[in-house]
Amino acid sequence: MKIAIPKERRAHERRVAASPDTVKKLIALGLDVVVEKDAGLMSSIPDSAFQAAGAKIAADATETYADADIIFKVQRPLHAAEGDIDEIALIKSGAILIAILSPFTDGATVDAYAKGNIIAFAMEFMPRISRAQSMDVLSSQSNLAGYTAVIDAAQEFSRAFPMMMTAAGTVAPAKVLVMGTGVAGLQAIATAKRLGAVVSATDVRAAAKEQVESLGGKFVMVESDETGETEGGYAKEMSDDYKVKQAALIAKTLAKQDIAITTALIPGRPAPVLITREMVHSMKPGSVIIDLAVESGGNCELSQAGKVIEENGVKIVGHYNVPSRVAADASALYARNLLNFLTPQMDAENKTLNIDWEDEVIIGTLLTKDGAIVHERLTKGGN
Repeated sequence: MKIAIPKERRAHERRVAASPDTVKKLIALGLDVVVEKDAGLMSSIPDSAFQAAGAKIAADATETYADADIIFKVQRPLHAAEGDIDEIALIKSGAILIAILSPFTDGATVDAYAKGNIIAFAMEFMPRISRAQSMDVLSSQSNLAGYTAVIDAAQEFSRAFPMMMTAAGTVAPAKVLVMGTGVAGLQAIATAKRLGAVVSATDVRAAAKEQVESLGGKFVMVESDETGETEGGYAKEMSDDYKVKQAALIAKTLAKQDIAITTALIPGRPAPVLITREMVHSMKPGSVIIDLAVESGGNCELSQAGKVIEENGVKIVGHYNVPSRVAADASALYARNLLNFLTPQMDAENKTLNIDWEDEVIIGTLLTKDGAIVHERLTKGGN
C-alpha cells in the first residue's frame, strides 16, 4: 500500500505530516512512503532526510497523490476554488485521508469527500479517552501554542518577566493572566512561571482550579452552579447571566495585569469574546494581549488575524497558526500522532490495513465512508 505525504499548500502553514522517524516506522508497517518534493522544507526537514529514512520523493502533487491508498496531511486538501491545484480531485476513490479537516469551517469540502468516495478522518475529533492520548493532535499542537504564546508575549513586552534585585533597584515581576486552561493555557501558565512571572488564570470549568494551582498559578473564577464542561471534556458556551458576571470579574482582574493570554475555544462555534474594547482601555500602557483564538473570531474584541496592533498603548497580537511558528517540533509531534492512529489498524503479521470500524477512536474521527457523511456531529448538527 502507498501512503502519500503531500506538501501543505494553505497559507501560513509550515508543518508537514511526517518525520524521518515516522517514515521508518510506516515502512516497517509494510507501507510504501512517498513524500512530495520540499514538503518538509519549512519544518527543517530536507528531502534527503526523508530519502535516508526510506521514502521516495515525488516531483509534484500529481505524482504524490497518484494511486495513494492513504494520505497524511496537516490541513484539509485544497479544492478547485481555493488554489491552483484541486487536491481533492487527485485523491482516488476509496482512499483514506487523515488530517485536521475543519469540517465546521468548510462543509462543502466534506461533501466533496463523500462524493469522491474518500474515507476521511478528522483528527481534531479524537475522543478524549486514555488510549487515544498519543493520537490527540489538539493536545500536541496546543501544548506548543501555549509555550509559543508566552515567548511571543515576552518579545512584545517592553519589560522583564522575572523579579530582579539589583544594586540599582528592584525590577517587579510581570503579571500574567491566562484565560482558558485547556492544554494551551496550562502550558502557558507553566512557561510564564518558568520565566519568573506572577501568574493567574481563569476558566469556566471548576475542575481547572486544581490544575492551575498545581502549576503555581492563582485561579480566578465566577462562583456559579453552572458547569462549563461537556461530557467530552471540552469547554462549552455559558449562559448570558454567567457571561455578565465573568465580564465584570475579568475587567477587574485585567486592569492589574501586564500580559493576557487568551486560549478559549468552543468546538464548532466562534470563539467567545472575553476582552472588550473597554477592558483593553483599562489596561496599563505597555501591556500585551496574545489572542490564540484569533482565527476563530478572537477572544479579544479588537484582535485582527495575522496582525500585531496597538490600541491605547496596549499591544494585541493575533498571529496565524501559532503551532506552525515552531514547525519543526510541531511536525514531529503531529507526525507521531498520525502514526499512533494508524498503527493499531494495521495487521502486523500480514502488513495489511485492517480497520476496526467499531473502534471508538475510528467512530469518533470518521467523517465520510461509502460515499456518505457518517459523523453524528455533522449528520445531526450537534457540537
